[in-house]
Amino acid sequence: MTDFKPTAFRCFRVYHDAGGIRGRLETSRLEDLQPGSVVIKAHYSSINYKDALGATGTGKILRRFPLIAGIDVAGEVLTSQDSRFHPGQLVLITGCGLGEDHDGGYSEIVRAPADWVVPLPQGLTPAEAMSLGTAGFTAALCLHRLEQNGQRPDQGPLVITGASGGVGILATQILSQCGYQVVAVSGKPSAHEYLRELGAQQVCEPQALALGKRPLEAARWAGAIDNIGGEVLAGLLRHIDLWGNIASVGMASHHQLDTTVFPFILRGVSLLGISSTNCPMPLRQQLWQRLATAWKPHALARSVSRTLSLNELETGFALLLSRQNQGRILVDCQKS
Repeated sequence: MTDFKPTAFRCFRVYHDAGGIRGRLETSRLEDLQPGSVVIKAHYSSINYKDALGATGTGKILRRFPLIAGIDVAGEVLTSQDSRFHPGQLVLITGCGLGEDHDGGYSEIVRAPADWVVPLPQGLTPAEAMSLGTAGFTAALCLHRLEQNGQRPDQGPLVITGASGGVGILATQILSQCGYQVVAVSGKPSAHEYLRELGAQQVCEPQALALGKRPLEAARWAGAIDNIGGEVLAGLLRHIDLWGNIASVGMASHHQLDTTVFPFILRGVSLLGISSTNCPMPLRQQLWQRLATAWKPHALARSVSRTLSLNELETGFALLLSRQNQGRILVDCQKS
């Protein structure tokens, strides 16, 4: 390991030219990668919705070109200029700019700043870490923020919108394991039985929530994890009970929020922002320890819908963007 020398390796690099934004599998060398003090042999990555948006140019995720995509990676340290890491050590990276403005995880070899690297906790394999990936870390960050702000299982049911997505299926498992009554909301009827099996006590389509339009509506839930934004988030706020919380994760519907201050000043409701990309490292490490122990989803293996190689990435992107996929997509970075 200590005698590692740069060799050719495969990666999925995204370009922006006159034809638009598009990526391709190509051969690269270590000197082609952006600077970093830790070199990792990537074992696994994953495909998040954010990856699919960025790698195809459907969303403005990548902030420089050309760039190797992939916001997650787990693997083995090959070399390190930082004393915190040593050759042979298993590590992971999620977010921190990986695959957005720094060469990412869709590569057989990854080089990154040491301050982004998390030692893989005992209790997780690299494949399990990437079965969780940014989605699982985000779900854990949601629960941490909710409980940090006083959320308790005995307060009542907690709604998870976009429950058939990556964050949703992992949050459903983690919260149900922690004693919460989960109301899973998904516009995919085919996913409803799956969500019940993962621990949801109630599953419904978004329209079945019957969200009212008045500034305050009947208090029906103790809190929520919202992946949708827009009118759904505004409607949920009107129905949250005293001192409840909503963790705001995504904007699958819309980025704008039209609401009043009434839920905040009359019921003490809190709207908590979730930003997994720039989570402080001490908290990041703490949450990964929890994901390896008490918060490790009981059906993590069932949460993975398929495992793809680097040359099959575009198939995975298409499945996510067309909303045809159910579950997490794992990427085997070493598979031919």
